[in-house]
Amino acid sequence: MRRSPLLGRLMATTLPVALVLGSVSTTAVADPMYARNMSTFGLPGGIDTPTAETLQDGTLGATISWSDYARRSSVVFQALPGLTAVLRYSRVDGINDYRDDGYITDRSLDLRYQVLDEQGWRPALAVGLQDFLGTGVYSGEYIVATKTVTPTVRVSAGLGWGVLAGKPRTIDIDDEGGTPNVDQWFRGGTRPFASVSWQVNDRLNLVAEYSNMDYVARYSNGQVFQQGEEPDSNLNLAAFYRFGGNYEVGVYTIGGNTFGAQFSIALNPREAPYPSGLEKAPAPVRPRAAPQADPDGWSGTWAQDPTAQPAIQTALGQAMAKEGQTLESMALSPGRAEVRLHNGRYISQAEAIGRTARLMTRALPPSVETFVITSTAEGVPTSSVTLRRSDVERLENTEAGQIASASALSDAPAGAPGLVRSEGVYPRFRWSIKPYVSLGIFSAEDGLTHEVGAEARASYEIAPGLVLTGALRQRAFGNIDRRGPGIPGQRGEYYTPEEYEANPALETTPEGVPRVRSDTRMYSDNSSPVIPELTLAWYAKPAPTVYTRVTAGLLERAYGGVSTEVLWKPVNSPLALGAEVNHVKKRDFDQLFDFRDYEVTMGHVSAYYEFARGFTAQLDVGKYLAGDKGATISLTREFANGWRVGAYATKTDLSAEEFGEGSFDKGVTLSIPLGWATGQPSRERVDANLRSLSRDGGAQLNVRDRLYDQVRDSHSVKLYEGWGRFWR
Repeated sequence: MRRSPLLGRLMATTLPVALVLGSVSTTAVADPMYARNMSTFGLPGGIDTPTAETLQDGTLGATISWSDYARRSSVVFQALPGLTAVLRYSRVDGINDYRDDGYITDRSLDLRYQVLDEQGWRPALAVGLQDFLGTGVYSGEYIVATKTVTPTVRVSAGLGWGVLAGKPRTIDIDDEGGTPNVDQWFRGGTRPFASVSWQVNDRLNLVAEYSNMDYVARYSNGQVFQQGEEPDSNLNLAAFYRFGGNYEVGVYTIGGNTFGAQFSIALNPREAPYPSGLEKAPAPVRPRAAPQADPDGWSGTWAQDPTAQPAIQTALGQAMAKEGQTLESMALSPGRAEVRLHNGRYISQAEAIGRTARLMTRALPPSVETFVITSTAEGVPTSSVTLRRSDVERLENTEAGQIASASALSDAPAGAPGLVRSEGVYPRFRWSIKPYVSLGIFSAEDGLTHEVGAEARASYEIAPGLVLTGALRQRAFGNIDRRGPGIPGQRGEYYTPEEYEANPALETTPEGVPRVRSDTRMYSDNSSPVIPELTLAWYAKPAPTVYTRVTAGLLERAYGGVSTEVLWKPVNSPLALGAEVNHVKKRDFDQLFDFRDYEVTMGHVSAYYEFARGFTAQLDVGKYLAGDKGATISLTREFANGWRVGAYATKTDLSAEEFGEGSFDKGVTLSIPLGWATGQPSRERVDANLRSLSRDGGAQLNVRDRLYDQVRDSHSVKLYEGWGRFWR
């Protein structure tokens, strides 16, 4: 029976989603089967063949494997206890393309879902899709079972399709890639594979496997390429050695006549180099003296003294400053105190709130029973936590869940009666000079690219919500050279910078698409200082659950103009809705103050939803930089210590031919808090966007400090996920 195109599209959309949703809803009932080693394809496995093993939930890893067949660089993420995802960049030897280099570069994506974990006599069972979005050099599918036979021996066996069956799919030379090859999944005949692993000791693991991979590539023009030597047999052998807890080296032979080596690293966000952190211990809670020992303090008559609040506010502000916090304003009465807090140090807002509550017990007179701690972002109040002082005193040495139950979280009004701004807070000037590193990972032509230099950054907070921000960069070295976009019809050839600048007509593709991102390399390799950003932003809160932002200036290195945004986000709701409208003009390539001719008004409406386990989904629908219209969906997982790993995809009304190689925009995002690596408290992050191609379709504007990320830190879902740090 012939499969319909509609069924194919449905499978392409629903199967990967079903793997994700199924893993979200599955509850483990057995001990997990964790991997003993990584395969040459960068995920738990034998050597070339897969197993049903997983990594620990949340693990992020990387593998570099080298042999005469290929040089593979893989990034793996255990997105959920049963769901493993791999993004891979390969140099595949023995294949010629338009460059005639004797090899090709290939990017591929794998998904594996562990349907069943091992339990009793039942083996672990997994189903996987290999290279299901690329051009198909490694395309294959599999079902595999793994069983622990003895404490040191595991056996895996499965059925493979595609390359895993020794039946590689024919690669269409005209295919732009980037779309699921659904019509080929689990088709074309199958063959078995198997592996055995022997854990000799805590460090050494030996593996033998039976594999049908023959390392042959077939193209639609009739060309057939043998990658390296044809394996002499189906038997592969390997030895893997683990050291330092997170590292692994391995050597292997494929068929007995080809040898290779690999290196792997695995990082678990729950296993930080400094698990307890290196920050100072917080000040202890100070219990109040008995009423008879301080009758004036308990009676509240102190509030009649006009010098009382200024003195208390100054003392509390100084104590908070030592904790990296800013007391922006304060309202004080005999029974109630509200402080407005800017957290400048801790990745978890709950830790900043907890430390502030401790300091309030030490600074406020005993008659003050109600503490209201209001968090702010960019001078705008985002939420209020209300505590009873007696609960803070009583529960200091209990687990954090008890003080969470005793607290109340509410939307913070823009203003509050009696608020007195702290002296010297505004205007506020901050600056820094530090190195920067720009990385291009999995680039189609260049693999790994980098640029290193120095960046001076400053911000001047004129008043609450009004911020002037700028940055100046000087490149030192790197291999991201300036060049124009690719010449149509001449793969691997690019316009020179002089050709591109001299002919404005080249700033539109032959298909009529404005080059909004495909000429990104024209902004690289500047020997003179550049201004990547210079903006004036105004943040406001016109209603208790509504936030607004207006940003004007040089918004990013390629565009300047005006960006406006509004966000509806109740403090106790996992749902948020937003809208953004931008009018921008393309900046000149020297990244100073001149502009080019291209100008566009674009924007989108957005919906955000926070799920369990740290997952946040975002849907953007609207108009993009090139004038195309469509939608972006992203899914991000954030761990309690601040790690974020996500994936996104954008589809617009541009056809695959108009978009070019890759067919549609997609990528993986990674954000690691600096404090995780150093142990020192910090809100600084190291961010990366693993996008193999810079195309014009589905291109967003890169604006700093969008509202949702500013607001959600102190709202219910994220705040309570980090509440274990309240007493930290």
